[in-house]
Amino acid sequence: MAILITGGARSGKSGFAEQYAMRSGPKGIYIATCQPYDEEMTDRIGKHRLDRDGSGFPWETFEEPYAADGLLGQLGSRVAQNKREGIEPPVILLDCLTLWLTNWLLRIEHESFEASRLHEETDSLLAAIREFPVPGKLLIVTNEVGDGIVPAYPLGRRFRDEAGRLNQQAASICDRVFLVTAGIPVELKSQAFSWDQL
Repeated sequence: MAILITGGARSGKSGFAEQYAMRSGPKGIYIATCQPYDEEMTDRIGKHRLDRDGSGFPWETFEEPYAADGLLGQLGSRVAQNKREGIEPPVILLDCLTLWLTNWLLRIEHESFEASRLHEETDSLLAAIREFPVPGKLLIVTNEVGDGIVPAYPLGRRFRDEAGRLNQQAASICDRVFLVTAGIPVELKSQAFSWDQL
């Protein structure tokens, strides 16, 4: 099962995820879903790469804006093989779900896919997360986007709604869910209210 890490922009969630990975395995595999749409994003991606390279922890990076499901399947097989051979497997870090969602929403809008395509892709990614074979070796970063103002344009409102649904679905299939605020991580599932408490 996987570990979900959520929080707002600049909350410290990616830094926490990277530190968690460094303490959970001998090396990491970083699945980056960000696409460099402009110069600022290109610079940001470059800075993240430099930070990882300078961390002293061995990272292997894959840039995959769309087919994260297939890549997770391939990497899950590699991790499971390591475990069978008695080799401590790497930790997989997918960063992040909401950028992956953005990529698909923009692609669907520009390439005129069927409306059902997003849900098909989402279901496939969630299945890859659910089927990941080695517990505790998959970390997933996402963003909390529903705590702000209602977006003024239709695509923004659709993104907010789809991101909220995706986060709920991902959280339901993950063993642990962390909320990071102001750099402070709190594990939510251990504190979650249960209807049995009524």
